[in-house]
Amino acid sequence: MSEQSIDLRKRRFLTQTTTVVGAVGVGFVAWPFLSTWSPSAKAKAAGAPVDVDISKLEPGQLVRVLWRKKPVWIFKRDEQILNDLKTLDAELADPNNETASQQPAYAQNPHRSIKPEIAVIVGICTHLGCSPTYRPEVGAADLGGDSWKGGFYCPCHGSKFDLAGRVFAGAPAPTNLQVPPYYFVNDSTIRVGLDSQA
Repeated sequence: MSEQSIDLRKRRFLTQTTTVVGAVGVGFVAWPFLSTWSPSAKAKAAGAPVDVDISKLEPGQLVRVLWRKKPVWIFKRDEQILNDLKTLDAELADPNNETASQQPAYAQNPHRSIKPEIAVIVGICTHLGCSPTYRPEVGAADLGGDSWKGGFYCPCHGSKFDLAGRVFAGAPAPTNLQVPPYYFVNDSTIRVGLDSQA
């Protein structure tokens, strides 16, 4: 063999080895860059559905969870509260939930929920985004006395909502509180963020 053919083989070997090592190096450099394009685990979790255990929820008790960086209220209504909801229509701005975009179709009813006794509502005032306070006590003097059947009061600008999240007429809030998508996984668990198991 001549020296020229040996050098040519060495050159091909070195060129191929350098190409492979270079490609692997480019992969190692590109991977961190490309991985930044996918959402982080924290971002995925922030938009993911949230499961809530309601097995120990007592009438009048409210549970707060965070879904998509929004507070979601889940609370249990007793028979008295459900009866009181029926008496408030004349005082409400939208008693029949005519703004369909505010709740899924299965919550377009007087109690705005799948099961009348369990309410699931986004806890953000529709006026300027404050979080109303839960005021379940009936007859609160600072909220209207005998006409107050319990509900939510927004301390920012005075909007009032009943225990179905419907806004009282004359309040700064233009619409009822939003009902998020949700479904019952079973009798003791609600999944907030999805309409069904599909």
